[in-house]
Amino acid sequence: MAFLHDPTQNHLLAALPQAEFARLLPHLELVPLLLGEVLSESGGKLTYVYFPTSAILSLHCQLQNGSSSEIAGVGNEGVLGVSLFMGGLTTPSRATVQTGGYGYRIAACTLLDEFKRSQSVMHLMLRYTQALLTQMAQTAVCNRHHSVDQQLCRWLLLTVDRTDNCELKMTQELIATMLGVRREGITEAAGKLQELGLIRTRRGHITVVDRAGLESHSCECYDVVRREFSRLLPTRPYRPVAPPPLLHYQRPQSRTSSISAM
Repeated sequence: MAFLHDPTQNHLLAALPQAEFARLLPHLELVPLLLGEVLSESGGKLTYVYFPTSAILSLHCQLQNGSSSEIAGVGNEGVLGVSLFMGGLTTPSRATVQTGGYGYRIAACTLLDEFKRSQSVMHLMLRYTQALLTQMAQTAVCNRHHSVDQQLCRWLLLTVDRTDNCELKMTQELIATMLGVRREGITEAAGKLQELGLIRTRRGHITVVDRAGLESHSCECYDVVRREFSRLLPTRPYRPVAPPPLLHYQRPQSRTSSISAM
């Protein structure tokens, strides 16, 4: 089955001025991003920067004992590789694919050249970096002060915001890993939300049934992150000139992932 792809499905790419977008377009490479794929390791130097469209990426920190937790997610609202803009080139976090899909990658050196050349690109990427830092800070506060139920609500809402539907192909074990809690805690929290009619669960899938109800049961952390992204980043602009060419990608017949759905 062929899928239709467009770089402006990523909100940052869509928000670029026409001239800057036209310069970057020939360098954008459509790539499949598979569940569990590692895109960057802790301390590794960036070779590519990724703009997800349908995939969702996870930034997480791993401790010496092997445990880890997510510090931020990146979907079609953002980009993986902000350390490039900050001058550090590497970060202590690890980036993996949380939800399989597609995205566009570009050589880090190419984007950095455009970042230095264009104030519009610089300001857009720095505003996104500020929003991402807000997400990281709020995640740390939420994980320390709020219940597992509230953390799950926040995480589900942020994840649904990055997808085209309310059904997530996600195991409770993977969510527990993302939040850094025991799987039993996620199972109990999901059961409560299902009893309230807010979500529906089946093996390897979670469907948000009542989004408004889920928001009312979440802590303030979700709204803080959502409002900061809305404040700092523009909505998708109208392009009065001819749009970029739409690309077709034929999904590979057989590829496996290091993480399987439950």
